[in-house]
Amino acid sequence: MTERVLVVDDSSFQRTVVRDALEDRFEVVDEAEHGAEAVELFEAYEPDAVSMDVVMPEMTGIEATAAIKERWPGAVIVMCTSVDQQEKMMEAVKAGADGYVTKPVDAAELVSEFESHLG
Repeated sequence: MTERVLVVDDSSFQRTVVRDALEDRFEVVDEAEHGAEAVELFEAYEPDAVSMDVVMPEMTGIEATAAIKERWPGAVIVMCTSVDQQEKMMEAVKAGADGYVTKPVDAAELVSEFESHLG
């Protein structure tokens, strides 16, 4: 069975890049533009994993990660972040993030990160 992934980023360009990288290997169930929408869509689809941006309006990726992990502790969440956000990544790990990749996203690295947590 193919694992199901939710893509979350406030940039439509980044969502497209991530979707394109993942959809040959995983089923991308939907896309969210901010953290609050991510939590709603996670509840609706209950995907196996989430590609989560860190800095977003309305609810950050860190806040969304904490909210999802609180209700669905088995969810796999991989953060996609800029290289210069080390402090944010520490916060994301504390919130329950399982891994991360840096932007610009390398497709093979992203797929490998998801496979290492799902496989």
